[in-house]
Amino acid sequence: MALCLIAGAVSAVLAVNSFTLAWMHSIERVRWEEDWRVVDGRQLQIVAARIKGSGAGMEPPADAVLRDGAWHYRPPVAAMDSLTLAHSSYTQGYELCADGACQTLTDYLPGIAASGTIILTPCLE
Repeated sequence: MALCLIAGAVSAVLAVNSFTLAWMHSIERVRWEEDWRVVDGRQLQIVAARIKGSGAGMEPPADAVLRDGAWHYRPPVAAMDSLTLAHSSYTQGYELCADGACQTLTDYLPGIAASGTIILTPCLE
């Protein structure tokens, strides 16, 4: 299976069937992490999430469990066809971690515009 990253005319293909998406909250400076998997080569499903603190607009859900310094929970979100992320030079970028290595999405998509969107979607065969 493969994951396609699309930012305007720039794109990349990653040969992964699961990945972690991570980012730093722009105000509270707290790390968020979400574990995703590609389902049936057609959709993305979030399977777990972690947040290393709480603050303005980022309270962990009531069923979250504090473990190893982070709140762990499973978001009740249905599988989706794609995930659209805001990209801006004013905030720290998203990281994508797979197979034990993490890189910023901009590393995978060199030359993208300073602001816009990045779309993550399964690459349809």
